[in-house]
Amino acid sequence: MAYVKKLLGFLFFALMGLALWQCARRGSPSGGPEDVTPPKLVRTEPDNFSINFEAQKIRLYFDELIKLQDVQNQLVVSPPLKYPPEITPQGGPRKYIEILIKDTLRENTTYTLNFGQSIVDNNEGNPNSFLTYVFSTGTYIDSLTLSGAVKDAFNKKADQFISVMLYEIDTAYTDSTIYKNPPNYIASTGDSLPLFELKNLRAGKYALFALKDVNKNNMFNQKQDKIGFLEDTITIPTDSTYLLNLFLEEPDYSVSVPSYTAKNRIIFGYQGDHEDMQIETLTQLPDSVQTKILKDREKDTLNYWITPTDLDSIIFTVTNEKLERIDTFTVKTRKLPLDSLTLTSGIRGKFNFEDTFSILANTPIANVDTTKIGLVVSDSLLAPFSHVLDTLENKVEFDFEIEPNQKYRLSLLPGAISDFFGMQNDTLDYAISTSGYADYGNLRMTLGGAVQYPLVLQLTNEQGEIQREIIAPESKIFEFSNLDPGNYVVRVIFDDNGNGKWDTGSYLKKRQPERISYYPDVIEVRANWELEQNFIISE
Repeated sequence: MAYVKKLLGFLFFALMGLALWQCARRGSPSGGPEDVTPPKLVRTEPDNFSINFEAQKIRLYFDELIKLQDVQNQLVVSPPLKYPPEITPQGGPRKYIEILIKDTLRENTTYTLNFGQSIVDNNEGNPNSFLTYVFSTGTYIDSLTLSGAVKDAFNKKADQFISVMLYEIDTAYTDSTIYKNPPNYIASTGDSLPLFELKNLRAGKYALFALKDVNKNNMFNQKQDKIGFLEDTITIPTDSTYLLNLFLEEPDYSVSVPSYTAKNRIIFGYQGDHEDMQIETLTQLPDSVQTKILKDREKDTLNYWITPTDLDSIIFTVTNEKLERIDTFTVKTRKLPLDSLTLTSGIRGKFNFEDTFSILANTPIANVDTTKIGLVVSDSLLAPFSHVLDTLENKVEFDFEIEPNQKYRLSLLPGAISDFFGMQNDTLDYAISTSGYADYGNLRMTLGGAVQYPLVLQLTNEQGEIQREIIAPESKIFEFSNLDPGNYVVRVIFDDNGNGKWDTGSYLKKRQPERISYYPDVIEVRANWELEQNFIISE
């Protein structure tokens, strides 16, 4: 509070000085300093901190005209009510707000209404931050507290307005309670600092959770809500503070109803892990019909490629042996055009020294005829190259010597690439060029402190998109050569299971996500620079 008062005082005198400076100039006289004082609560009906509360209507009166701002998201009622209270007026400014309770209140329970920053003055929008109204349906007000912070397991910055929940551990509590019932107590982090404080608590044993509650129903929806949980039981009262690590679970396995999207393609959407999915037909397909299954590059979808058939429908089984689950679907044919072969370059924008040139296909690649492919350097010289057909990613990768300040052209004659259906490419030309080494920067990163191997060190842009990564099973110096000039974020994934990627957590399996540490500053890489950084990782 002292810091806030100093800040408000500084703003007041700064604005006063600006106003006086404007008065000394020619022109219209100034209207005076800007109002930075939030509205003040002067009276409540019934009184704040009332006991033996039986009212259905609450009024809060202020010393100036106020208005409500985002009250649906800002207001947190603890314990939660089944039916949200009605807050009025929602329209023009008033000197009061009215809360109509539309639910039956529990006996001998302390309730807290936290308005966040939803109550602001009418003129300047100054908020009365985290105003609370407290009452008890019993003979006393519970007064215990619990505080802590929330962090995001994957992102550097935590989301805003995270719900923090306490469930009393009694005979009715199970691991599935959070899916079905609202908590006994709830609070919310703000829009700037991911801190929380649960107030007016009763002594007892509790389970602590954090949710990014998308539906705002105070219950966990695995498909869309991030969750953080504490494995240990909390006994209140306590002087400890708690840190909750928020993550989005991998959804449970499920299969969507498949459908034709082209005459030669059926899509099988899924959620969760698809590695144990097996697709088979119960319908006897003609001998002339051939099929192939490929994972979509961007979506959680398996593409079932099929040579065109006159069958009216096909019956499929989708089996997951690990889960001992079999789903059966009937897919009816539709009048749709064929998906024909289309080839695109895997390089978007500039071709860098660390890149591999690839050609991506939308239909399954079956054959590559290199006698119909030529690589030309400097518009005249034929250069040697090798290629690899990646059947999982459905692309052709080309390897050739890359030199600075050079122009390349990869030419494909008709028939260079053939797909699963016998379709072939037309004449294609792909032009790429390189810059000089001086146009790039180099970064060397050394790790120290609480480092555990194996790990993955990633460079991302400021939007979190991966630019480079190094998988390290053991200690090493991390060198990133020929980086585009720009700002980079460094994160270290502690790869506990050694699979070369970050693994999220699971609430029901009581598994926390793999730990990530971010370098505290954004690293600026400049052209023709050699940069060395030490990253000392804390526990």
